Amino acid sequence: MTMTLKCISPIDGSVYAERPVMTVDSAAAAVARVRTAQKSWARRPLAERVALVQKGVARLNAMKDDVVLELAHMMGRPVRYGGEFGGVNDRTAYMAEIAERALAPISIEESAQFSRYIRRVPQGVVFIVAPWNYPYLTAINTIVPALIAGNAVVIKHATQTLLVGERIVRAFTEAGMPEDVFINLFLDHKGSEQLISAGSFDFINFTGSVGGGQAIERAAAGTFTGLGLELGGKDPGYVMEDADLDWAVDTLMDGALYNAGQCCCGIERIYVARPLYAEFIDKAKAWASNLKLGNPLDPETTIGPMANVRFAAEVRAQTAEAIADGARPLIDPSLFPQDDGGAYLMPQVLVDVDHTMRVMRDESFGPVVGIMPVDSDAEALELMNDCAFGLTASLWTNDPERAMRIGDEIETGTIMMNRADYLDPALCWTGCKATGRGGSLSEIGYHNLTRPKSYHLRKKQA
Repeated sequence: MTMTLKCISPIDGSVYAERPVMTVDSAAAAVARVRTAQKSWARRPLAERVALVQKGVARLNAMKDDVVLELAHMMGRPVRYGGEFGGVNDRTAYMAEIAERALAPISIEESAQFSRYIRRVPQGVVFIVAPWNYPYLTAINTIVPALIAGNAVVIKHATQTLLVGERIVRAFTEAGMPEDVFINLFLDHKGSEQLISAGSFDFINFTGSVGGGQAIERAAAGTFTGLGLELGGKDPGYVMEDADLDWAVDTLMDGALYNAGQCCCGIERIYVARPLYAEFIDKAKAWASNLKLGNPLDPETTIGPMANVRFAAEVRAQTAEAIADGARPLIDPSLFPQDDGGAYLMPQVLVDVDHTMRVMRDESFGPVVGIMPVDSDAEALELMNDCAFGLTASLWTNDPERAMRIGDEIETGTIMMNRADYLDPALCWTGCKATGRGGSLSEIGYHNLTRPKSYHLRKKQA
């Protein structure tokens, strides 16, 4: 019997889309065709590859109206936010701009006797396993530099955003991408793991849960396949006594609650210098109370349902446990009658929290944030590092040197000052600890999607 993948819409619990699961044999045959196509793609001049990738992204932009509606139906993001095209376009433009420099050979010697240099050559076939929370942005982070560098790409999206990989590939194909250079596969977990275990790919980029990353590592064990893993996060914000309070509240609360809190680098815990604490929580309460929970197809909605009832249940559990252990919720449930106990989940701000509570330790990935007062940089630093994850940290101060001193001691991938929940394509997107390993975007992203190949050419025989 043919198995099917079903996307259950968080809007109403209905089946929004379904696709048959490919057999491992048919998927392996498709990957074999991709491997053949990659050779001729890599031989194309860099400028041609860049131009075709840019045309593919432009064609995707032309599908914006359909994409925005599909995202609302599949994972609940309000249509008022217009999809992910700003980031998609910015990241594509930057990676195209730096491609020649990032992929340029390193010349060691060019003399009458020797030519010695190091080239960056494609890994080969890159497998992208993309998540549902930012299904276009996270995929583009690897699709664009992988194809520009001369790799072929196989993509598989999370079932919650089942149609995204299919749509991206369609856009690139319509823009002129050669056949089999970039394909989408509909696979279940078992099928993906079998392909990985068989050594079908030369590099794998996975964005998702810690458990998913562990499964990828186990499947790849012994194949020597390169891995890029962006897994969980519990990103902190630290507001120092000299911070611009209104700016900090607006940015950190947006970072905590945008996309119903379902952001890789969303703010999940906030530490505030005690002199600002009372005012900060008053303003944070007002900020969250002004959100409008509702159907994402309604242009007035500012916070839609979580992508899945199961995800909302975990956030409710963490919140309830914290309250039972003494945390105090600031947001009045009567302001959010749309909270249905299912995917529609009201935002919540918790105070009187501590690190014995799961809501301050485990990834929540939903519209809840805990706020604690601190009395020193040392205390804030200890709390920020008291975490299994390390993706980003947001520091709020008017003193850059202080931010750098503190930032040097934080165990994380990116330090931001007076900013949060943001990805700069010129900087390597990376993490540490249980957040994973590797890095995308920037010149380093190109280096991870290629391998060095050394040339030692003696021009004259002795």
